[in-house]
Amino acid sequence: MMLRVPFHNLKPKSASDEAEIWHAMERVLRSGRYILGPELEVFEHAFARYCGVRHCIGTASGLDALAMIVCAAGLQAGDEVLVPANSFIATYLALTMHGLVPVLMEPDPQTFLVDPDQLEQNLSSRTKAILLVHLYGRCVDMAPINNFAERHGLMVFEDAAQAHGATWQGKRTGGLGRAAGFSYYPTKNLGALGDAGAITTDDSELADRIRTIRNYGSREKYVHARQGINSRLDELQAAILTVKLKHLDEQNRRRQALARRYLHEIHNDFVQLPEAGPLGSNVWHLFVVRTPQRERLQAHLEQSGIQTAIHYPIPPHRQEAYPQWRHLRLPITEQLHREVLSLPLNPGMSDEDASLVIASLNRFR
Repeated sequence: MMLRVPFHNLKPKSASDEAEIWHAMERVLRSGRYILGPELEVFEHAFARYCGVRHCIGTASGLDALAMIVCAAGLQAGDEVLVPANSFIATYLALTMHGLVPVLMEPDPQTFLVDPDQLEQNLSSRTKAILLVHLYGRCVDMAPINNFAERHGLMVFEDAAQAHGATWQGKRTGGLGRAAGFSYYPTKNLGALGDAGAITTDDSELADRIRTIRNYGSREKYVHARQGINSRLDELQAAILTVKLKHLDEQNRRRQALARRYLHEIHNDFVQLPEAGPLGSNVWHLFVVRTPQRERLQAHLEQSGIQTAIHYPIPPHRQEAYPQWRHLRLPITEQLHREVLSLPLNPGMSDEDASLVIASLNRFR
């Protein structure tokens, strides 16, 4: 069957957008400066302003961003971190690579996000932090999270890899906890042309430690204050991201418009649609439906030339990478992973593309 609606469309939306990116790339090439230069500084300032925080530290990936946050925050091996059980594996790798213990919590089955009731149930004397995930582009309701954290003296970190520009009570993700990790993987709402990430925070001391860690533990060349890593957002990706940041809100509005059509025009008792959440809280990185007939629905859409994806087919506690979690029984998480299916939704989709998806979904029986 001919592909009529691809899941991703990462090409520039217009010739002017493409020309702007080419110009930024050429500027970097001609500068002769490719690491920790002026392009990175410009982007870091711009994204910090966008998120409403004082600091942005560019990194090589979203995973590195999360890993450096927990390292710089002073968590010690054996400390427990409360985390939802239905995220991408990078959320957990960032913790376990430092010897931290992820405590997997069942998500809210309606929002796919942290269930505040699970916090108390999973708290122990070793709990030191909460790593919440703004999954699929929807911002977590921070009020119960922050209240719980304050009562128990816990740090709150954001995995904001899928939620560039989402808001809670007028504040954007990236400024809702002590620090946040972002990914700029090409498919993200704000995507680079390769791997890239960043950390945002209002904590100046934490930001200073992270900047040192990302550069071999060094503030001064060949002088190393601590054991660090090499994880720097390069000049080329920074320049591209500066260009694309200017279009992020417009593209998020397009995502929201497409999501509204799906929510209002898809009518099928066999398919459960996601919740939109409060206005502005969801930037629809993914539009994820649920159905116990996922394989049939995916095949039906494929026959119509519509490409879909599954985020994610195997829950983390069933991955071979984590044999220590095989004993866990997380029925809500497991059901979600059996039933979720992501429909195509991206700023490059036309209204005609959306109509094809809607019509095909409505025909499914």
